[in-house]
Amino acid sequence: MSELYPLKFEPILKDKVWGGQALSELYNKKAGKLPNIGESWEISGVQENQSVVTNGFLAGNNLEELIEVYMGDITGDKIYEKYGNEFPLLIKFIEAKEDLSVQVHPGDEMAKERHNAYGKTEMWYILESERDAKIYTGFREGVTKAMYEEAVINGSLFGLLNTEKAEKGDTFFTPAGRIHAIGAGTTLVEIQQTSDITYRISDWNRESKGPAKRELHLDLALDAIDFSETSKRKKIRKEPVPNTSQNLVNCEYFNTNFLKFNEKISKEYYFNDSFVIFICLDGEFSILWDDQTERVTRGETVLIPAMIKEIVLEPAGEAQLLEVFINSESSI
Repeated sequence: MSELYPLKFEPILKDKVWGGQALSELYNKKAGKLPNIGESWEISGVQENQSVVTNGFLAGNNLEELIEVYMGDITGDKIYEKYGNEFPLLIKFIEAKEDLSVQVHPGDEMAKERHNAYGKTEMWYILESERDAKIYTGFREGVTKAMYEEAVINGSLFGLLNTEKAEKGDTFFTPAGRIHAIGAGTTLVEIQQTSDITYRISDWNRESKGPAKRELHLDLALDAIDFSETSKRKKIRKEPVPNTSQNLVNCEYFNTNFLKFNEKISKEYYFNDSFVIFICLDGEFSILWDDQTERVTRGETVLIPAMIKEIVLEPAGEAQLLEVFINSESSI
């Protein structure tokens, strides 16, 4: 069996009523005829939306096909035992030219019971933001289920939501059960469980295509919302320490680090039997392994198979990236 290597995939672009052109203009996503790119799915194991390899001898194969053949060599043995041929994370770039819908996602138990699927815990890393951009995350303090139900009926839900200013470099963690929305004027990276289950609560009375409003899921959402969530949470903001990985989120579903570097960085992953994902936020760098090189530029996402344990990252000047993996020793 041939040795695996860092894998790149063809982005899956999604036209959205709230999207724009930032992903095309700033992050090199080829828009084609799509007028409003809202999402670019960078690595996806979602059925009907399987990522396809673009580099090396495996080009043309989709992610599920790779895992069927290489199994734990791709994802890690414990991860493969739990998830099988389904890749456990979904990586997206998102541009919200307008506010996204107010929504909530179910946890694993509810999602399995209702949809035979995994729940959805996610995080956002803000790439770009306009002056007054906001993230809506959880409720203000003191909001009860009864207050929420009344607000949904009388159209005053917005007043119950906790809002945070969104600035470049901010991180927001959204566990399943937390009501949330991405505000207008933000471009971000989303890292989430492999799940496409969303309960839409409010779409700001926005019309989609034609006169019909987008479907809401109020009954499903009511049972999924965690009303113990209050505004006693702030965005995650860490000032970069050059050439040092800084942890942004550490949860049972994924770990995400930020790295800003201007010199060679050696990485060893013997501590953990997991794939690693690099998302290039700015600049460019090369991945060096086994006397081979893969160049990565701004807006590109690369999957490092679990069997590759030693690499070197070499920046072209200065680069910034997110480093994502699953802690297989404690969460599987």
